[in-house]
Amino acid sequence: MRNIHVTPEPVTLEGYQAVLKPSKFGYTLKATVGDDLISQLETEREDCLKWAESKISKPKDRCVIKPTPWEQVSDGKYLIKFSWSEDKKPPIVDTEGTPINNVDTPVYAGSKVKLGFIQKPYILKDGTTYGTSLKLSGVQIVAIQSEVGVDSGDLDEQGAAELFGSTAGFKAFEPNVTVDASPSSVEDDF
Repeated sequence: MRNIHVTPEPVTLEGYQAVLKPSKFGYTLKATVGDDLISQLETEREDCLKWAESKISKPKDRCVIKPTPWEQVSDGKYLIKFSWSEDKKPPIVDTEGTPINNVDTPVYAGSKVKLGFIQKPYILKDGTTYGTSLKLSGVQIVAIQSEVGVDSGDLDEQGAAELFGSTAGFKAFEPNVTVDASPSSVEDDF
């Protein structure tokens, strides 16, 4: 059984998000996590890479290991990225475990979510390139950040609700939109 990692506290979404409605490039989610989670992922990655190496039939001296599916953005902070297609869409629930079906719910950068995900090894079709990827098992939206402009796992909705439990915050039927009053990075004088 794969190890499902769950962010114990809500994490903040960073950058462009396409969580409930796909962009022209599909669905994406990016969030910042801390050292503790990355430490677990790095240990697990070693085992995943050993598995992939054991499946490679070509000489190992010509193999290419892809970079980690996370990158350090500041001291102790890492950006993790997820992408998926419509048929692999993870369950997305509110703080009470109710599925969020409204694709217009404003889940943008600054929103707070809990994530459940796995790390899995892969080997590209060339037979010599391998690495690990992160796949979402479920998302719980804790607080949404409303902004102007555009900036599946194996669990079902019930499983996602059980994975996260109940948390105070966003409810699909009682939105509590947080509006950030701080100035945006670009403002018009007109």
